Amino acid sequence: MSLASLIGRWAMQPFTKALPPLGDTERAALEAGTVGFEGQLFAGRPDFDRLSAMGPNRLTEREQAFLDHEVRELCRMLDDHAIDQARDLPPEVWRYLREKRFFGMIIPEEFGGLGFGHYAHATVVTRIATVNIAAAVTVMVPNSLGPAELLLRYGTDAQKAHYLPRLADGRDLPCFGLTSPYAGSDAASIPDRGVVVEREFGGKRTRGFLVDFDKRYITLAPVATVVGLAFHAVDESRPEGQRELGITCALIPVPHEGMEIGRRHRPMDSAFMNGPIRGRQVFVPMDWVIGGEERVGQGWRMLMECLAAGRAISLPALGSAMQQTALYVSNGYGQIREQFGLPVGKFHAIAGLVAQMSAELYASDAARRFTAAALDKGERPSVASAILKVQLTEAGRRAVNRGMDILGGKGIIAGPSNLLGVAYRQAPIAITVEGANILTRALIVFGQGAVRCHPHVLGEMAAVQARDEAALGKALIAHGKHVATNLWHSLFGAPVLGQPPEALAREARLIARMSAKYALTADLAMGMLGGKLKRMELLSARLGDVLAHLYLASACIWRYRADAAPELLPFAQAAIRMQIDEAGKILRDLYANLPTAGRRVIGSIVLRRTAHLAPLRDVQLLALAELLRTDPRIVERLAPDLSEPAAGGLRDLMHAMELGAQLGDASTALNKVLRRTNSFEEAARSAPDPALALAYLKAADKVIQVDDFEGPAPAAQKARPDFNRLAAPPAQPEPQPSAHRQERTTPPPVPAG
Repeated sequence: MSLASLIGRWAMQPFTKALPPLGDTERAALEAGTVGFEGQLFAGRPDFDRLSAMGPNRLTEREQAFLDHEVRELCRMLDDHAIDQARDLPPEVWRYLREKRFFGMIIPEEFGGLGFGHYAHATVVTRIATVNIAAAVTVMVPNSLGPAELLLRYGTDAQKAHYLPRLADGRDLPCFGLTSPYAGSDAASIPDRGVVVEREFGGKRTRGFLVDFDKRYITLAPVATVVGLAFHAVDESRPEGQRELGITCALIPVPHEGMEIGRRHRPMDSAFMNGPIRGRQVFVPMDWVIGGEERVGQGWRMLMECLAAGRAISLPALGSAMQQTALYVSNGYGQIREQFGLPVGKFHAIAGLVAQMSAELYASDAARRFTAAALDKGERPSVASAILKVQLTEAGRRAVNRGMDILGGKGIIAGPSNLLGVAYRQAPIAITVEGANILTRALIVFGQGAVRCHPHVLGEMAAVQARDEAALGKALIAHGKHVATNLWHSLFGAPVLGQPPEALAREARLIARMSAKYALTADLAMGMLGGKLKRMELLSARLGDVLAHLYLASACIWRYRADAAPELLPFAQAAIRMQIDEAGKILRDLYANLPTAGRRVIGSIVLRRTAHLAPLRDVQLLALAELLRTDPRIVERLAPDLSEPAAGGLRDLMHAMELGAQLGDASTALNKVLRRTNSFEEAARSAPDPALALAYLKAADKVIQVDDFEGPAPAAQKARPDFNRLAAPPAQPEPQPSAHRQERTTPPPVPAG
């Protein structure tokens, strides 16, 4: 008997107990998608030539023209405040979206769609979202997880021929019903059931399902003309134990007997359409099942495979838009707004925040663009998609929060002039959907990554399931060599594989070493805890976060080479260091919380020689902030998707920044004169170009001012007491005590609002 067989025989029983059992839904999720560069990070051997081989993002001439014309025109039609107040997009915007086929970006030209690639699709959504998130959500849903992608991948020829042209030109507007009131994050456990029956339908006997369902949080449901529906299919004519057919996806036209579109939901009072869908004894012909009867029971796998790509596009685009807008607003307002005789952006507390925002944006957008390039090359990276969903939506929320801190009172006064208020209110929406971030961090990133990305675990699981002792022994021998290699690299340094850009060679070494430490830590955690690690979500979330920070850091290497923009080198270096430093902090927290007596010893060994992972120093952050203040090209490169809206505070800020750039350094002297004279005209006369100076001062004042609204109604105003009279010294003798008490204890009428 070979050594491998002996080892496999010895290990079979303990491994059978240690490895967690896999259900069909878990297996479908694990097998969905492909493994990309994240697999090399999990193995502790990132190859930077493989990273660079992905190449830069490419747009076709048609895609670029659409961005330059249709998308730009759409953004100029969007007034963020007006849409928010109206709680809907204007009719002309809905019409424009249909006419220009925004709902058919992913549908091939042969079916009447635009046939755009993933990067173009993501860029369109990002640019719209910098102006109005509700419009971006309205565009992204038909192009994300929904009927179009499911039809393209799994639909019958007849279904494609009927629906795709109608979806492309907006005659049909889709929604997709998955979430139920009692099955949110645990979407595989939806209680909605469809029983196989035969009914008279369309004048003939038809085989199909009678479905009862209750769905909520369904974006576009109130305006949808076709509903995608996920339900559990059941065939009661089969023997006991074979009746459950599995989750099935179908398309139902609106209206349809038994189906009801409920009253509208208002996610954070946003203007995009969202609502519940309910059905009682709804007949769904077998021809309405996506892919026909042969696809019955395959719905969960279909959804997981589509999510493997979809998570990397739409919600990360919203997160990137929030980051880009917040950086532009924070940097711009910091130059215009002065306190204590200085632009507030020069104060170190604010400069440090803006610098952190810029470095984080460089890293997160690098990862988003790198993953889009991978998607355009045919990959479907499920783990990387989950990483992007979490990291970019959280980064968007952090950026908006920091921007609100910098804006101060300006940021919290609602109205057309507000710069970030609507985005601040809507930031939590992206956090919750397509797998809440808590769930995604704790279960998906590392849960899938540990099996899909690890070079040996999937083979070990397959060998245990097949009871193949020789295969298990071979996998364990290879796994042992893998652990030994990563231990050596963790202690004495990891080799850098490939040729990273020379300017980032030091940062590449940091990534390689941290990758080895992470790979070793993941193996130690799985080895010590076995199947229990699946339930220890605080630990598994940390392991997922380290992988995420390594992925973002590596994407910075790719981006610097793809952009060929040497002026962004300080931001690339800072972005990588911030991500690696964060990964090191999380690893230290992980070792401090491992439930084993030797955790401190193991942690001290693995994490030795990590002093080089010190965070950015203050002087480095301030240098980044100075570059942002003094070189407009930097902001343009970091926020390339920022679009001009129809009206509002962002447009006012853009106008003031354009005038300020023409004025140059003269703005500081101009503001000093303004503080002394308190007159725009007198201050402008002191400048070399008085007309330009006056225009700038008025534009800057418009940015600084906030909105006000009509107060109480006149009748209510009359009811108000004259507080000035009450406060004045009494002209008559002091009233009697009883009258005085009555006057003081009875509150004045206060009008509503």
